[in-house]
Amino acid sequence: MAGNRIGIIGAGIVGLALARRLSRDGAQVTVLEKEDRVAAHQTGRNSGVVHAGLYYRPGSLKARLCRSGAVRLRDYCAEHGIPYQELGKILVAANAEDAARLDGIEVRAGENGVPGVRRVGPGGLRDLEPHVAGVSGLHSPHTAVTDFAAVAAAMAEDVRLTGGRVVTGAPVVGVRQTTDSASVLTGASGRRLRWDFDSLVICAGLHSDRLAQMAGAPREPAIMPFRGQYLELAPHRRHLVRGLVYPVPDPRYPFLGVHLTRHVHGEVKAGPNAVLATAREGYRFRDFAARDLADTLRWPGMWRLARRNWTVGAREMAVAASRAAFAREARRLVPEVRAADLRPAPAGVRAQALDRAGRLLDDFAVDTSGRVSSVRNAPSPAATSSLAIADYLVDEVLELR
Repeated sequence: MAGNRIGIIGAGIVGLALARRLSRDGAQVTVLEKEDRVAAHQTGRNSGVVHAGLYYRPGSLKARLCRSGAVRLRDYCAEHGIPYQELGKILVAANAEDAARLDGIEVRAGENGVPGVRRVGPGGLRDLEPHVAGVSGLHSPHTAVTDFAAVAAAMAEDVRLTGGRVVTGAPVVGVRQTTDSASVLTGASGRRLRWDFDSLVICAGLHSDRLAQMAGAPREPAIMPFRGQYLELAPHRRHLVRGLVYPVPDPRYPFLGVHLTRHVHGEVKAGPNAVLATAREGYRFRDFAARDLADTLRWPGMWRLARRNWTVGAREMAVAASRAAFAREARRLVPEVRAADLRPAPAGVRAQALDRAGRLLDDFAVDTSGRVSSVRNAPSPAATSSLAIADYLVDEVLELR
């Protein structure tokens, strides 16, 4: 690998973690990012949670890489002076049905090697989170929070210090490959630059399917953009939440629902919910991109997903449109929350891969065609797992010549 010219498209946390690993191994690495900064999209707009691995199917990439990634991320933050707080997470069972679901999650957590997980009753809930109400809960004491944008910035600096390049303001407009190289065109018409590499890795999140198509891969799985709306507690109400308070996930539906998270800088966020966005970078309700929406509506899997989940989709839209409805969802966990306690916070957009049959990809997914490898699905816990994903890509997937 030493001396190989390797290009990476996308300066989110996965692309930068990969660049860091490759550069440390002696490769000539260039990261191309269309924005004027790193971590501009999913990495800089997520919940900040370092997941412990409670939910994921044992043996899956998510389960394997989340656990090892969380440990490595903790150590990385300590080495670089980045805030990292093990505040702990509680899954709160509101009723007997939720409590029964906790049984399966507890078993999965044990199979995934999640440390310290324990069941608590109503009294235990109050000890951990005095303002939470529920019949029981599952406590993960080592679930943590960090500042992923700060982590990404540190990784970019690591790349530069080991001789790599992180080039911002470089939108990709073309990808070509031959039997022995891959080339990328960046920039606006009339000012284009060509970059030649021995191998290319696409880590482009919300645009990963389009860039994979440029390189000759099929569109499937297609990226569907789901906006996650956040509100945050007013400063004088932050005492209502000490750590991370989550509902018990309903296996019938693909998204989790409103939860409450204390962040490393002290704010407490409620959310996100999940609403189909009308732009891949649609962080506001009014954001609209005709091409993005057309691509979404043309994908047959989107309609099949909608038919199966229209009721939860309608509920998510209602919650997104009303602060009172958002507060009502939050009160399922913390009964004292009122609409007046909430104020707007920056939204995020999740890049969710969807196949033609309308199935959301449940695991990380990567494919390789010739000189180009594409990370096709890297939703949560990708930020938690980023350092482990980088090792997995280098050691087990990429055909680096």
